[in-house]
Amino acid sequence: MEDPAAPGAGNPPTNGNGNGGGKGKPAAPKGREAFRSQRRESEGSVDCPTLEFEYGDADGHAAELSELYSYTENPEFTTNRRCFEEDFKTQVQGEEWLELEEDAQKAYVMGLLDRLEVVSRERRLKVARAVLYLAQGTFGECDSEVDVLHWSRYNCFLLYQMGTFSAFLELLHMEIDNSQACSSALRKPAISIADSTELRVLLSVLYLMVENIRLERETDSCGWRTARETFRTELSFSTHNQEPFALLLFSMVTKFCSGLAPHFPIKKVLLLLWKVVMFTLGGFEHLQALKVQKRAELGLPPLAEDSIQVVKSMRAASPPSYTLDLGESQLAPLPSKLRGRRGSRRQLLTKQDSLDIYNERDLFKTEEPATEEEEESASDGERTLDGELDLLEQDPLVPPPPSQAPLSAERVAFPKGLPWAPKVRQKDIEHFLEMSRNKFIGFTLGQDTDTLVGLPRPIHESVKTLKQHKYVSIADVQIKNEEELEKCPMSLGEEVVPETPCEILYQGMLYSLPQYMIALLKILLAAAPTSKAKTDSINILADVLPEEMPITVLQSMKLGIDVNRHKEIIVKSISALLLLLLKHFKLNHIYQFEYVSQHLVFANCIPLILKFFNQNILSYITAKNGISVLDYPCCTIQDLPELTTESLEAGDNNQFCWRNLFSCINLLRLLNKLTKWKHSRTMMLVVFKSAPILKRALKVKQAMLQLYVLKLLKIQTKYLGRQWRKSNMKTMSAIYQKVRHRMNDDWAYGNDIDARPWDFQAEECTLRANIEAFNSRRYDRPQDSEFSPVDNCLQSVLGQRLDLPEDFHYSYELWLEREVFSQPICWEELLQNH
Repeated sequence: MEDPAAPGAGNPPTNGNGNGGGKGKPAAPKGREAFRSQRRESEGSVDCPTLEFEYGDADGHAAELSELYSYTENPEFTTNRRCFEEDFKTQVQGEEWLELEEDAQKAYVMGLLDRLEVVSRERRLKVARAVLYLAQGTFGECDSEVDVLHWSRYNCFLLYQMGTFSAFLELLHMEIDNSQACSSALRKPAISIADSTELRVLLSVLYLMVENIRLERETDSCGWRTARETFRTELSFSTHNQEPFALLLFSMVTKFCSGLAPHFPIKKVLLLLWKVVMFTLGGFEHLQALKVQKRAELGLPPLAEDSIQVVKSMRAASPPSYTLDLGESQLAPLPSKLRGRRGSRRQLLTKQDSLDIYNERDLFKTEEPATEEEEESASDGERTLDGELDLLEQDPLVPPPPSQAPLSAERVAFPKGLPWAPKVRQKDIEHFLEMSRNKFIGFTLGQDTDTLVGLPRPIHESVKTLKQHKYVSIADVQIKNEEELEKCPMSLGEEVVPETPCEILYQGMLYSLPQYMIALLKILLAAAPTSKAKTDSINILADVLPEEMPITVLQSMKLGIDVNRHKEIIVKSISALLLLLLKHFKLNHIYQFEYVSQHLVFANCIPLILKFFNQNILSYITAKNGISVLDYPCCTIQDLPELTTESLEAGDNNQFCWRNLFSCINLLRLLNKLTKWKHSRTMMLVVFKSAPILKRALKVKQAMLQLYVLKLLKIQTKYLGRQWRKSNMKTMSAIYQKVRHRMNDDWAYGNDIDARPWDFQAEECTLRANIEAFNSRRYDRPQDSEFSPVDNCLQSVLGQRLDLPEDFHYSYELWLEREVFSQPICWEELLQNH
């Protein structure tokens, strides 16, 4: 995969901590008025209303269907209708589709499927277009968009029950293997939408069936509910010795990226792949239910909260003022006397225990209003210096909300209003006891967390509090079980692996998974708005470019909107697909998740996502790359008005673009999953100077997006340097308020033991060894292993019945004569060979 450009390219120069600024010491401000004016300009530039966005599996039903079609395809709606009406008139006289009884509709669909099995490609395409028109809702007979969507769903259930999906799947296999179409596309200097006509019709029918049947409604009949479960099973498991449907789509993606099939309509392939994975494995709500069920099976305590529900109740924070943060770090140097006096206090603070430092929070809380006074005051006297003094000289401690009570020996009182229950890992308790024993006793007891002999009473209380909030994840249990299976493969016996849809998908993806991940990231790179057009990059616009390029300004504007919309939909589908795969594989087995994650990291996924965010995210989220009158189903009901420059630029009246905000949140969640608890990957965020890129994303006032940005900033704050933490106190405070607390994680201080030299190779190699051991143990077991039993009884071996071919007895005597009787026995060779 081609390496994405450095994410920081084109940004202002940065110092060692990733902050803006030149070399040397920060310059003093020129004047208070200039500073306040600059601050007002900065705050005005990042002003953004709170976005009323509800995160979910996908957008609304109509929006998801409309994104299947590009605006260049709109004339084909009329073509589909004409093909259907021509065929329908020959079969049914004087009636319309909506007037037919259900039995008559089924009979007509059966006739369509029969007429689909012809040799002529043209006739086959016409029949396929007639089926597509049915799946699109027979809009020629509808009066409103609601009717179109209703009949589209009704027709898709009818088509599935008559076996349309299987028939179109066979046609799709034929088109994928059509070498003539591939070679024709390879010879063309420019590929257009005409090169993928058959594939687009087939994929559109399959997508409409998956999307309409996937949608659950309370009014659905029992027959429809049964059909939905049957369809899900058919898509999930191998049928008729064929691979699961998702693997076929993955192979289309890799074939497209390899350059062997540049005419594939990749947007439709990716949308269908995403929806098939969501349908077969389940969305976010199903994932949460599976997680609760799996914890109960493993005997783990239930979850304290549902992450997505907690985030929905959060309020977005005001974005940090960039000029103000710079101003805090660019004040004039302090007089030497003051620096010396405060320096002695700093030495005293560093000698105190970390718990004592935390108890100094009241002093810091009284100092913060002074900082706010200093920012608003017009005078620049001693009071101003004193107000900034504590922020500049004291280690940055984040103030708790005013309602927080001090820690009690009898009862633990957590800050009121914090959204998350704190968590503690077993490793954290062991590390805390190891430090305490070294300090008070002088020796350690390994992983023993129960023996507290010789430790002071406060340590007892601390361990008790840590154990109260201990969280054991499903991954911890799976890793422990895997270690035991590796140590004792014979005594523990063979592991029973449930044949779930997720397990079957992983088994099918296993050997080609690196190619799948690289292909998806290549397409994501080509669709990113920050990517420059390169001659060697893949062409993802084959299914949006018309045969004849635009000749007027209006046509060019329309095509430009269509291309941008096309890229946005591709980013949306890839980001959602990767996130779903990672979450399901993590729940199924942690090493399946790690295998996918590691290949994403090796394929430069981390710098690619940072490159994506190295743009004006606020502009990307509020982009209006859509023409509402051309969206399905609106364009099928209303007569298309004459497009003007004003109507193209108007767009919709929405506050933001749903798919772009959805994509940004998915990519941030993806980045969090790749870097969580991985020191080497966290250091990649630091090396690529991700802090200023992520901080700019906080301009978007949406709670969920801000939460995942703050999580990424939190894991790297200890490596960004003290100056960065001082200059970004508002961001640090937002992290405190919104991100879950780990009780003995001193992310805000920067003196964690994890701040060790970066050894990327050792950490990743250890992880890779564990993954390979898991994969080989579970999936690479040879049939004739040394542990398999051997039958040494001659009678039982010779008495086994063998299935012989039907024509065996015709050639048996000839085979004996040629292979046995006429062949001389070379006893010397037998002795030498054995």
